[in-house]
Amino acid sequence: MLMRTDPFRELDRLTEQLLGTVARPVGMPMDAYRTGDEVVVHFDLPGVDPESVDLDIERNVLTVSAERRWPGPEDAERIAAERPSGRFSRQVFLGDTLDVERIDASYDAGVLTLRVPVAEQAKPRRIQISGGSRKKQITT
Repeated sequence: MLMRTDPFRELDRLTEQLLGTVARPVGMPMDAYRTGDEVVVHFDLPGVDPESVDLDIERNVLTVSAERRWPGPEDAERIAAERPSGRFSRQVFLGDTLDVERIDASYDAGVLTLRVPVAEQAKPRRIQISGGSRKKQITT
């Protein structure tokens, strides 16, 4: 139903181990769960301007990208810079059982929340069987 992927995560981890630096910002942890007839996905994006968040879907691949800017002036001497800044993205593969045409997105308190409805054809339904003197319902 929902798969996540980041093909460069392992490369970034190895680069960080070898060079002691982070090759690109990795600040987009995610939680996902199904409740009722929808899948809910939360992305942590603290300090990100909601105007910098982009959501794109192509062939059931959802790409979330955002930018966290350095909060100080560009000419300031950086004493500590532990919070990642720059442009970063995350891809999530949405299964065919989800209705990608009706995704709802909201951003509150540094958390981007997506609500993806389950497609009508993927919902369980009852089928009546007729024949003989009795009718029976089967759940599919």
